[in-house]
Amino acid sequence: MAHSEPPSADMQLYQVNNALRKPRILLAASGSVAAIKFANLCHCFSEWAEVKAVATKASLHFVDRVSLPKDVTLYTDEDEWSSWKKIGDSVLHIELRKWADIMVIAPLSANTLGKIAGGLCDNLLTCIVRAWDYTKPMFVAPAMNTFMWTNPFTERHLMVIDDLGISLIPPVTKRLACGDYGNGAMAEPSLIYSTVVALVMRIYVALGGKLHAVKLNGEMTFPFCSKSIYSPDEGDQVVHNEGLSGRLAYDGTPS
Repeated sequence: MAHSEPPSADMQLYQVNNALRKPRILLAASGSVAAIKFANLCHCFSEWAEVKAVATKASLHFVDRVSLPKDVTLYTDEDEWSSWKKIGDSVLHIELRKWADIMVIAPLSANTLGKIAGGLCDNLLTCIVRAWDYTKPMFVAPAMNTFMWTNPFTERHLMVIDDLGISLIPPVTKRLACGDYGNGAMAEPSLIYSTVVALVMRIYVALGGKLHAVKLNGEMTFPFCSKSIYSPDEGDQVVHNEGLSGRLAYDGTPS
């Protein structure tokens, strides 16, 4: 399995109420042929974090469930409905939203991108996104044909998700599944993994070696800001800002 080396054990644990635990990563696949790499992506992250997975109905045409790590639970639209029986029962998309520290949608199809940009929530994945706490990071790795990627609608949709603070892991140029050569292929799982780890490690360093949770609105959360601090073009310096709802936040703005 080709992927980046996980951080050392003393750097991969969050501190919550004086107890250490791994980061919680929610991985999600939408309906692109690049979902054939979803199991690989889950393996990359499961060596470093607690992982749960979500797959849309369309993505299940490509996701190889048998190859998923044994400790990774895969949730589908059917689970969203079958898990709720009566008033008072937990709602799956809300529980997953509360559980996760970070969400990664890879692949992100053109269809799901459009739904997110429009605020639609007609399946488990998009319901999680609609309920997401944008003080926590979300990454998307698009995968689509070049003509779809360069379409004006895509540009508009990317602007919307950027305004939400969702971090883009851009597609790459290569031979696509349809046989065309061009931009639109999903970034490799190893790059997606290393991008997310880079975010966590930068926060880790900024906090002096520990990631302390804070209590906000009755929930334990981590001091992420509404705008992701990761960008390949930004410097590593992080600005400390204590003015966001009384909690420590890092907006990634170079000083």
